Amino acid sequence: MALTERSALYRRALELIPGGVNSPVRAMRAVGLDEPLFVKSGEGAYLETEDGRRLLDWVMSWGPLLFGHADPDTVEAVRQAALRGTSFGAATEAEVELAEEIVEAVPSVEKVRLVSSGTEAAMSALRLARAFTKRDRILKTAGGYHGHADALLASAGSGLATLRLQAPSAEPTTRSGEALGIPASPGVPTGAAADTIVVPYNDLDAVAEAVMRHGEGLAAIIVEPVAANMGVVPPEPGYLEMLRRLCDVSGALLVFDEVITGFRVARGGAQERYGVLPDLTVLGKILGGGLPLAAFGGRAEVMDLLAPAGPVYQAGTLAGNPLATAAGLSVLRRLSDPAVYDDLERRADLLEDGLMPFGRVQRSGALLTLFMTDKPVRNFEDAQGCDAERYGALFRHLLEQGVYLPPSQFEALFPSTAHGEEEIERTIAAVASFGH
Repeated sequence: MALTERSALYRRALELIPGGVNSPVRAMRAVGLDEPLFVKSGEGAYLETEDGRRLLDWVMSWGPLLFGHADPDTVEAVRQAALRGTSFGAATEAEVELAEEIVEAVPSVEKVRLVSSGTEAAMSALRLARAFTKRDRILKTAGGYHGHADALLASAGSGLATLRLQAPSAEPTTRSGEALGIPASPGVPTGAAADTIVVPYNDLDAVAEAVMRHGEGLAAIIVEPVAANMGVVPPEPGYLEMLRRLCDVSGALLVFDEVITGFRVARGGAQERYGVLPDLTVLGKILGGGLPLAAFGGRAEVMDLLAPAGPVYQAGTLAGNPLATAAGLSVLRRLSDPAVYDDLERRADLLEDGLMPFGRVQRSGALLTLFMTDKPVRNFEDAQGCDAERYGALFRHLLEQGVYLPPSQFEALFPSTAHGEEEIERTIAAVASFGH
């Protein structure tokens, strides 16, 4: 498809879809492009676009494709499931088998509920936390994204940050750095965010002070154990341990959003890698093997409050969809082999070493970001201080070289088993040709 035809396709999309895309970051305006990419197909580490380009892909559908595009085992599992039926609205054996895989892999999870999206999982986990504690307030970190549910759209990370192109935060803060609960998007009622407390990531003093002030009404602390929606920002030593202690003292539940880190930085997620266990865990992306699937799980006494076992209502017609559970089982069963993670760690380490001369690289397992700065990035404010214009120029340069990075400085690169040494070396060479 020629460029003019691609433009015609975009014009068609603009007439039918707000902004021409079904998720804002796909618009690519933050990296200086007027049109999105329209993808025709993917195989291994590569994408083919509708205008005929072949791109080396480091986005990998924003993380789910740990074994690459059109992974044969996953595709065959989905095909076999589809032959038996695409949706039943009833329980299946595959749901039970996937739940067994999750409980076996994730250290803190005793029971789990399958849903269709990370937003749904995070929203439901916090409803459950509020019911269990009989409290209303939620504490989150600035730049932490937990889906687009109303109460969580306060300083909500990469999507909004990309949309605003580094616009200063409008959220008033106290001296401790604690932000008042105000909506970060039009359409969110003020009351919906009023019980959301926002503190900087990796700031022990701020979170301790917030818990002291609000502890009696605090239902949960929700956090990405490795922040990945401001770019990759690993937890500093003692940070996750302190969150665990503060929850224990205050009676709040600790909720880890492992939609990105789950099954990626380790089979058991960041909680396995860093040795801190939450009360509830939110999972997605790799869990569905590239199909729409997410989950939340945790301690049995908390999870048993969910209907029909308990009074907390949550439901979904497509929850545990047969195609998605087939894909998830195909992926999770292969991840029981430790050699997969050894291999991913080696590949990510090679990429990290090669990119280090060109900016600040931060990594946790097979998850990393090249920040356009020479300073450490330890929170959202630091991430917003990076040179987004230079990142946009790098993105455009690499796209011309046939290498597709995330179209935002606030996102991560997602190495997969499909990225071999050839792909890593090609990427490093393309970045080097851009210059320091």
